[in-house]
Order: sequence, then structure tokens, then C-alpha cells
Amino acid sequence: MNIRETMEQRELELLSPFAAHSIHSRGRERPEEECDVRTVYQRDRDRILHSKAFRRLKDKTQVFLAPNGDHYRNRLTHTLEVSQIARTIAKALRVNEDLVEAIALGHDLGHTPFGHAGERALDEIHPGGFAHYKQSIRVVQILEKNGEGLNLTWEVRDGILNHRLSGKPATLEGQIVRLSDKIAYIHHDMDDAQRAGIITEDDIPITLRLLLGYTTRERLNTFVHDIIENSMDKNCIEMSIDIYKALMDLRTIMFQNVYMNPRAKKEEQKAIKLLKELYEYYIKRPSAMSSEYQVLMKRGESLAQAVCDYLSGMTDKYCMEKFREIYIPRAWEGD
Repeated sequence: MNIRETMEQRELELLSPFAAHSIHSRGRERPEEECDVRTVYQRDRDRILHSKAFRRLKDKTQVFLAPNGDHYRNRLTHTLEVSQIARTIAKALRVNEDLVEAIALGHDLGHTPFGHAGERALDEIHPGGFAHYKQSIRVVQILEKNGEGLNLTWEVRDGILNHRLSGKPATLEGQIVRLSDKIAYIHHDMDDAQRAGIITEDDIPITLRLLLGYTTRERLNTFVHDIIENSMDKNCIEMSIDIYKALMDLRTIMFQNVYMNPRAKKEEQKAIKLLKELYEYYIKRPSAMSSEYQVLMKRGESLAQAVCDYLSGMTDKYCMEKFREIYIPRAWEGD
């Protein structure tokens, strides 16, 4: 018996009967020879971790565009925090940590530059609309590996596609990531907003602080414990009614005071205009895009979709550099 088979048997013995066992995966779209060391979900995690889209997350906005400070979250640190929260819950509930980690690391691969402002810009201008969770699936199925995709398992793709608030993941592992994503961004965005001086603890109603805790750390601990206590030995991931409502109340407070706050979002309209200008530019001049998107069109993809893929894959910095290169005059360099 090889190492992978040993690990598969160990999962059957140690994990919850409700867990997604590697040996029972619904598999990949294209059959592959099995690895003799890693399970299918471990391979998926590694493929995502080594992908170009994953590396680009470090230069994509989470909430604050171009913040003055080294400690504000970006899309990569958000992803890592989601992964850590989800793994803590998965370990306690004895479900598949490898699957949880793969879904968590891949859930935001399709995010645009400039956070949700970039997502709104592409959704408004692209004929097919735009949603980052759908784009994440495009990244792993089509765009990575020069158009071959990562060929991930069905369970990982299902978890990525359904991580949004209205999603319904088919596995417990996907359900854990879905909640962990919300908990992570409410927790760290509030921490960043307090650092920026946009809100203080006093902006949180005392009733919520009494129930959840008086610091972001205490509230994170409350959420994680509540999920574990209410999901133990069940075939679904749940929170208690009061704690879930409090989580949604915090989310509402964040929208009112942070996500829609003029101080936090003052540069968003510039970012939206920038992306729309670039979209129109590349629609008229597709040959100016990177070669991989030229290949994408030769394989039958529409021009509009190729432009959308190109722009959504950009980092904040690269997007601004391309805009500057195209639209901002440079000093003439003579001999």
C-alpha cells in the first residue's frame, strides 16, 4: 500500500462519517493518474498554492485602496486568514482539513484589482456581467496553466463556487469555508477600520459586545466556538440563532460605517473609471493584451470575455501601470 492509500484509509478511520473522504471524491473533469504520496485534495491545495493567480492576490485590494501602512489586509492575507479559521473548525469537527484548505485558498482567485470596486466596474461594463466567485471557477478551470486549467476535483470547485453568502456548498468543508469567509472579513476589516480611525469599539452596540466580546479577537473566538459547538456530529454546519444574527448585525454595521464610508472609499470612483477606460481600450485594441489572451481568443473565446479575463487578473499596481502607460504622457527622451 502506498502513502496516499494509507492516508485515505486513515481518513476513513479518524474523520467524521459526514466528512468528505478523499477516496470518495467525485473526481476531476479529466481523469489523471493518482499520486502515490498525496490525496486528491492535497494535490488540489498544492496546485492552487503554486498558481499564478494565487501569487497575484498579494497585490490586490481587500477593502482599503492604497492604504498608508504596512499592516492593512490585502486579498492574500484575507485568504490566509479564511484558511486558518476554517482549518481550526475543520480539525475540531473531524472533517477534511485538506479539502477545507484547498477551497479556502482558491475561493478568491477570480477577484479583480481594487476589491469590490473593480468587481462592480466589470459587472457594469462587461456584457456578460461579472461575479468574482464565478471568475474564480474560470481561473481554475480555464485560465491557469496556459489555458489548461488546474483540473481540480468536483468538491473543491463546488466549495469555491458556493462560498458567497447565498451559496449552498455540497460538503461540510465547503460550508465551513463559506462561514469562515464572512467571519474573517468582518473580523479583519473591523480591525483595519479601527486602525484607520474610521470606527471605534464604541460604534458597536453594547448589546453586541456583551454577547460576542469587547475586542475583535474575543468576537472571533466566540464565532469559532459557536460553529463548533452547534455543528458537532451533525451533517450540516450551523451557528446558533443569536450568534448568527449578531454576526449579520456586525456585517450591517460594517457596511454602514466602513464599506460605504467616504473616507475608506474615496478612491473607488477613480478605480472604477480606470478599469472601464481600460476595458474600452482593449476592446478596440485586443492585440495590446498579453499573448495568453490572444491564444484564448484563437481557441474560440469572445473578445469581450478575453478582455474581462485580462483585466480581472491584473493586480492593482499592474492595472495602474497599464493605465499610465496608455493614457499619461511621458517626457520625450531624445539623444
